[in-house]
Amino acid sequence: MDIQRKKGLLDICVLAVLARGPSYGYKIVGDVSQCIQISESTLYPILRRLETSGCLTTYTAAYNGRTRKYFQLTELGREKIDVFLSEQDEMRRIYQFIETQYKEGTV
Repeated sequence: MDIQRKKGLLDICVLAVLARGPSYGYKIVGDVSQCIQISESTLYPILRRLETSGCLTTYTAAYNGRTRKYFQLTELGREKIDVFLSEQDEMRRIYQFIETQYKEGTV
């Protein structure tokens, strides 16, 4: 997949995982990887960018004697998911247009 397209989709996938509730890095990687490949080294810059833009917040909590950083979706993050989902029909039309043009060009 094109790296720029994938980058935008990864942001939304991370936000969608957090829509279920707060989570931590390793778990987010596992959840997102069910749909699209992501590594921890890719995830953390995404999480920092989403936090800086106000789409998520962080907090720490003790877990098995260690401190774990959790990420939580904000209202702005929910709005970003809503906008993405509202663009579905437009994206479908674009894909259909490209497919039609390509097929007509190969006949």
